[in-house]
Amino acid sequence: MEKLGVCVSQHAFSKVKNEERRSSRPVNNPTGSTGESRPVQLRYFPAMVNFTHRLLMLFLLLSSASEVFAATTGSNICISQGFTTCQQCLAVHPSCAWCSQEEFGKGGSSVSRCDLKQNLLNEGCNKDFVEFPISTLTVEQDGPLSDKASGTADDVTQIRPQKLRMTLRPGDSKRFTVSVKQVEDYPVDLYYLMDLSYSMKDDLARLYTLGNSLAAAMGRTTSNLRMGFGAFVDKTLSPYMYTYPPESIANPCYGIQEKCQAQFGFKNVLSLTDKVARFTEEVGKQQVSRNRDAPEGGFDAIMQAVVCKDRIGWRPDASHLLVFTTDATTHTALDGRIAGIVQPYDGQCYLDNNNIYNKSAVLDYPSLAILSDKLSENNINLVFAVTGYVVPLYKEYSQLIPGTTVGTLSGDSGNVIQLIEDAYAKIRSKVELELVGVPEELNLLFNATCLNGEVVLGLKSCSGLKIGDTVSFSVEAQLRGCPKEKSRTFTIKPLGFKDSLEVTVDFACGCNCGAKAQVDSPLCSNGNGSYECGVCQCHQGRLGPRCECSVEDYSPSDDVNCIPKPDSPVCSGRGDCLCGQCSCHSNEFGQVWGKYCECDDFNCLRFKGDLCSDHGKCSCGVCQCDAGWKGENCNCTTRTDTCMSSIGLLCSGRGNCECGVCQCTQPGAYGATCQKCPTCPGSCTIKKECVECLHFKRGQYTKDNSCSRICKDEIRIVESLSFHDKAVNCSYQDENDCVEYFQYYEDESGKSILCVVKEPECPQGPDILVVLLAVSGAILLLGLVGLLIWKLLITIHDRREYKKFEEERAKAKWDTGNNPLYKGATSTFTNVAYRGN
Repeated sequence: MEKLGVCVSQHAFSKVKNEERRSSRPVNNPTGSTGESRPVQLRYFPAMVNFTHRLLMLFLLLSSASEVFAATTGSNICISQGFTTCQQCLAVHPSCAWCSQEEFGKGGSSVSRCDLKQNLLNEGCNKDFVEFPISTLTVEQDGPLSDKASGTADDVTQIRPQKLRMTLRPGDSKRFTVSVKQVEDYPVDLYYLMDLSYSMKDDLARLYTLGNSLAAAMGRTTSNLRMGFGAFVDKTLSPYMYTYPPESIANPCYGIQEKCQAQFGFKNVLSLTDKVARFTEEVGKQQVSRNRDAPEGGFDAIMQAVVCKDRIGWRPDASHLLVFTTDATTHTALDGRIAGIVQPYDGQCYLDNNNIYNKSAVLDYPSLAILSDKLSENNINLVFAVTGYVVPLYKEYSQLIPGTTVGTLSGDSGNVIQLIEDAYAKIRSKVELELVGVPEELNLLFNATCLNGEVVLGLKSCSGLKIGDTVSFSVEAQLRGCPKEKSRTFTIKPLGFKDSLEVTVDFACGCNCGAKAQVDSPLCSNGNGSYECGVCQCHQGRLGPRCECSVEDYSPSDDVNCIPKPDSPVCSGRGDCLCGQCSCHSNEFGQVWGKYCECDDFNCLRFKGDLCSDHGKCSCGVCQCDAGWKGENCNCTTRTDTCMSSIGLLCSGRGNCECGVCQCTQPGAYGATCQKCPTCPGSCTIKKECVECLHFKRGQYTKDNSCSRICKDEIRIVESLSFHDKAVNCSYQDENDCVEYFQYYEDESGKSILCVVKEPECPQGPDILVVLLAVSGAILLLGLVGLLIWKLLITIHDRREYKKFEEERAKAKWDTGNNPLYKGATSTFTNVAYRGN
């Protein structure tokens, strides 16, 4: 055991070192997997990266130890299944191989024909008899990406590679990379589809004045522009149109004493042309019409504009932009029942010789599903330019129709040019892959490498791009089962692009030795079975390696070979012991196998009633998860894009992404991405650092080079902040004691916008003269105040002394006859000579 422990440690250490040199895909990959690996970067905080790296090392240590232990003890996934045919063996796991050599296993060898390839070779199986198909990947067409369209798109390449071929065996996977580039000066087809109901009268007049300006604006985007114009109202039958009085059929405005053109469903007024002056000319010829109900037949018109590509003039080598303008809601599938129309729309073009939709009163309105399919099939980007009243409705439609955008149209369509420019820029700023014709047995997992080389797990789209940017997507294809076909072809294409990647998958589900099968072979007890891939496939009622035993030759003494341990039921209670071996019963829930019928493919953990959560395969009580899933019951996704917040951080930096769901760890944080946290720093505090690094190129994010990773905002410099109903107004004091004002909000597409006031409010420097005068004045004022206080004190003191004097004088007893100062003599002398009287 000590020796085994050392081996495990060295093996695991070597594997971890290898994983540090090349980051392998984090999926269950037992020994023998041939899946390729490609460097992957993780989009986490440094602490999260360290934590994830340690978990990965621990996982590798544990998985390596289990592999070494399995190889040492002889217990592995291949021989544990006990399958008896080559095809069943290869379907167990990509590491399993089958030996078709006739003499293999003779001489007391305990090795099964279904085992690891190296084990079969070690046991003496000739390599020419080893059935071990390898998954391969071949690039058949890999033209370089173009830089510029140069006026034509015939030879422009925007996706690389263009053609792949893979060979996959069940459970195995291959990884490849798809690169996409938005080339410069790509041709544009712009078809303007307008609602000509009566409420759009002023819009029609305004479009006539904007025609040339629209062409000039789009001309700044491409030098190869074609424009067209179409119009619609609604179905031409009651209750959608006015039928009474009869005059209102020809002039729906009859009741309001005005001239209107007759109602129509859709008409192609001007096919796409490079003579853009004709656009204004044809718009000027149009008149509005009038229908009865509020919703219009817009989806009828969109569908005809999409599927009638030859009549409209869509070029296969151009970017297709369909601008749909209206101020009303639109009818959808099943609304036609009001008029008795029950025939569903079939997705075909029905324009007559006058370029008018002639099945308006026959076919129901299109559904969102068929509309989405046809837009994708014809590589058309739909722009809903609608008034504010119906914007919420069309935003909901946009969520269900990939590749569409929604813009708010002013009352008279005066902002339509800016709206189209913004919509086209938004379309060109995003690359999103779509899949066509992928077999359900094939599982695809995407990782997007967008701007600055950052990898986002689980995404197949990139946004915020500029013309000329190149993005790439790492795609892992895993085969979960064997389809009936031997090969299938599917495509991967960016939405709205003509370019696509064609992928052909060959399913390596069979064995080459099966082509040499001998029916009723003499090797199988004189024709009691078919000899195939080194073993006998016995006829009904025959058992044994060479079909030498008949089920009728039952002996109770044979049961001892069918009991796994004492006191256990024969064949685990799920089979019969015949000829000393278990013949497993069939089961309505699935397959039972094993030497003692101990294994099955239906007794695994379930989640919400689904076996292995419907994201894996049950194999002898253990769920083998598909790519992108993990856990005992495969209910835990490895995707992290669902945890990505609007500020570009996993769980807003306040939690961990577990099974595609944020588990908030910051006290007070809550919400789907932990974005709400009353006790955490608010959006102003978080966005302050983004303003510092994006606008002023300073701050902590600039120092640690994390600005591009954390701050995904679009910064806009403004003179002053304007009102926005969803905006958060913020301010802060920078390092220069200036007050910076900015505004944060998310636009209609969910993109984060930072509006920063161009000039901050900074404190002005001191005025020297004012300071000197202030100081001098203060000194003078203090002197005067001091004198006043001194004078006040002296006055108070004198008054007190005077008052005291007056009080003393009032107390004195003055006698006017006597001198109060006189004192009598102390001695008296008598003059004896005195003779006075």
